[in-house]
Amino acid sequence: MVKLKTNTKLKPIKKADLQVVKPVKTTKYSDINLNEWKNYEHIKTDTLWEFPTRLKEGGHSNEYHGNYIPQIAQQLYERFTKKNDIVLDMFFGSGTSGIEALNMGRRCIGVELKDELAESVSEKFTPKELVTDVNIICADSTTELAKEKVKARLDIMGEEQAQLLILHPPYDDIIKFSDKKEDLSNCATTEEFYDLFEKVAKNGYDLLEKGRFAALIIGDKYANSQLIPLGFECMRRMNNVGFITKSIIVKDMQGNERAKGKTANLWRYRALAGGFYIFKHEYVMLFQKV
Repeated sequence: MVKLKTNTKLKPIKKADLQVVKPVKTTKYSDINLNEWKNYEHIKTDTLWEFPTRLKEGGHSNEYHGNYIPQIAQQLYERFTKKNDIVLDMFFGSGTSGIEALNMGRRCIGVELKDELAESVSEKFTPKELVTDVNIICADSTTELAKEKVKARLDIMGEEQAQLLILHPPYDDIIKFSDKKEDLSNCATTEEFYDLFEKVAKNGYDLLEKGRFAALIIGDKYANSQLIPLGFECMRRMNNVGFITKSIIVKDMQGNERAKGKTANLWRYRALAGGFYIFKHEYVMLFQKV
């Protein structure tokens, strides 16, 4: 028979032995645990973004001229959305926003003007994904009809408004994306481009949840021997519709563009002869609906 000791003294627990588990601390718009902020070194917090090459993994490709690089979506989604949030892209294009939304556990609604592009991009997603996680709306983003279609889709997805707005418009007439007169790349004047962009920004503002963020990805252009600051005028138009400006990020474009190497010497000659500098950057401008 085993004798039990009755006079065994319990060793006192020292404070240092206790493992204190801090509750998760996040913002209202992201899943980043601020108590572990040192573990998020991959998230950029400065205003100069450099990505040596365009990401091609995870369903991304580079067959469409003018699409923005997936790394921008990765940075914005982790910083400004939570899991299952809805990203609204008013210039959906080749679907970068939707692909990365799926990769990161978010959802996406994309508005695309061109029927044939909307149809081809839909093939990048499974039938189930097109029902539950990604919806592509073929419409003119400047119109009330486009806004009503987005609202209807938000309702189906169980939300009243989106949680992040992405705007990556044509850079005025630098690249012609279609023959449609509604296409912002076919505007007769740059002023018309600004006016139509403002209509898209207003629709986006109305469809975005209060307190949430919008990202404008845009560059400038040269015309008639002078710089046309598309980015800064579009920023002003964003302010016109109600957004406040949070940050202006300069993104290095080198290594991210298609077919630039063949014309590098020609542009260098033109720059020397014309007294201007060659664009190596574009902007990622951040706004908030307050």
